[in-house]
Amino acid sequence: MYGLAAALPWLLPGTALAAAASVLAGGPVARWLWVRRSTATVGVFALGLILASTLTPVDATLGEYPDGLRVCDLSRTWLAPLPEMLSGSDVTLNILLFVPLGASIGLAPWSARKLVVLAVALALSPTIEALQLFLPPLHRGCESADVVDNVFGLVLGLVAGVALAWLAPVLKRPRRPEEEPQGL
Repeated sequence: MYGLAAALPWLLPGTALAAAASVLAGGPVARWLWVRRSTATVGVFALGLILASTLTPVDATLGEYPDGLRVCDLSRTWLAPLPEMLSGSDVTLNILLFVPLGASIGLAPWSARKLVVLAVALALSPTIEALQLFLPPLHRGCESADVVDNVFGLVLGLVAGVALAWLAPVLKRPRRPEEEPQGL
């Protein structure tokens, strides 16, 4: 964790800001999306954590490009092999970063508003990578693999959220009263 904090010096302040924003915006977002406040708070926090993790400057010594050349690495445009996903590497972190956002969206009832939020969430990763490419002060690199991993995490979260939303009523069904034993 120390290595991550050293590489991303703005991650902790960004996470604190994301937490504050999620508490403040949780109620209005919950009313707008017709979800529980806790679901909206997690979604807003997840968005803030994504932005804090991806759009804050990294240690300048880690993100330099020779001769100012800024390119996007397009070498991987499909899912990473499963062992790499489970390795705890950047691939794993990129996937896990988007799972809570996807789950929050998946828990929302189907509506035009949910589709708007889903469209924005799907556009988020390519937008982040483009900003990383075109904003040299961030000292970040653009990688198609990050987009693939982020969208995969979003989809995993969506599936989990939809499954939880579907299972919640099933799990809350009242139990049948047990039959009383017949007296003698």
